Amino acid sequence: MRTTRLFLAFVAAAFLPVAMPARAEPPVPLLWKVSDADSSIYLLGSFHMLTRDDYPLAADVEAAFADAESLAFELSPEEANSPGLPAQMARAALRKRPGTLQQDLGPQLWSRLEAYAKANGLPLAQLAAFDPWFIALSVSLTEMARMGLDPALGLDRHFMDAAARAGKPAAGLEQASGQIAVLAGMTALEQTQMLAESLEQAEQGPRELRDMHAAWRAGDAERLWNRMAADMKRDYPALYRRINVERNDAWLPKLERELARKDDDVLVVVGALHLLGGDGVVEKLRARGYRVERICSACAR
Repeated sequence: MRTTRLFLAFVAAAFLPVAMPARAEPPVPLLWKVSDADSSIYLLGSFHMLTRDDYPLAADVEAAFADAESLAFELSPEEANSPGLPAQMARAALRKRPGTLQQDLGPQLWSRLEAYAKANGLPLAQLAAFDPWFIALSVSLTEMARMGLDPALGLDRHFMDAAARAGKPAAGLEQASGQIAVLAGMTALEQTQMLAESLEQAEQGPRELRDMHAAWRAGDAERLWNRMAADMKRDYPALYRRINVERNDAWLPKLERELARKDDDVLVVVGALHLLGGDGVVEKLRARGYRVERICSACAR
């Protein structure tokens, strides 16, 4: 289970803000340095929606940004910040299959969606024009926003803005159309499972999302892996492969090209999931013979 957790890590641009408690210390970074003979890339695991209390960042992260001549993200800043991106995603989510959303969901899940829409002032008739994956994502993002997590404060957006101010070039590892195609390409069963889990998460309250955010703040790679991906890899291997493994594999040649550029370091900021576990970019680059070290001054205390 837990497809929703994976999609919260996957989505690089959101549509949607109980404030969270103030933090005395900066987040412990999920930051690795990968090097060959004459150049390096920094890999920084992002949480795409954060709070003001998650800043300032650790000195290790700021030093990596200062050292980098350029940056890379899942999407380029131009695409991620495009005002047309939400509409592009909504168009892809418009129902094209015969029948109605209510028929697809069945009476029990439809009743839960109906109750959620009523409690949150959402127009059910308009929601019913979309596929379940889009509704599930909207529910999850609404719940995150309710916690005070804001896409405008996400780590990706923070460094996109910082790169623009510093005049550092920034590129994307993939295109929005590819991300949307992964979502829209889910089977009907996967989509209804995702919606059911999103509603279950909303019904149970913010504890699980708070736990995920806390694990990211603590730089706890193992806990994040177990909470975000291990169950899905076991229970939904095909979907896990499309969302995570195939995208990681597609990024590797691009990252190796950056490493091949002499004396030109790059800061790569992507969803934390893509860096973790044996399928993550960190271990895949290590397996290809590059020097890999985690940069974490707080971890040594």
